[in-house]
Amino acid sequence: MDVTASSGAAVALLSSAADLIVVVALIRAVRLGIRTRRRESAPPCPEEQPRLPESGPTHEVQEMREPAEVPYAKDGSERLTPHQLFGGGASGSRCSEDQRRRR
Repeated sequence: MDVTASSGAAVALLSSAADLIVVVALIRAVRLGIRTRRRESAPPCPEEQPRLPESGPTHEVQEMREPAEVPYAKDGSERLTPHQLFGGGASGSRCSEDQRRRR
């Protein structure tokens, strides 16, 4: 009976110690967050906020683009990786002659 009682007490002691460690870690995290927040610059004033251009809001431009041709490997067996593509995988596209939207 003494062994079970002492092991139960040890478990309770370890559990309490773990809980205390978690509480201390959370308190330190909150303090660190408060210190970091104090060092940050203040949010911008209304005068510092971005304004619309004098010409008014900009408008969205929609245009249909031509699909880019996908090159194949010379032997046709393996796929090409982006660095093997024309332009390093970042080639531009062209405007389509037909600007009607496909449905």
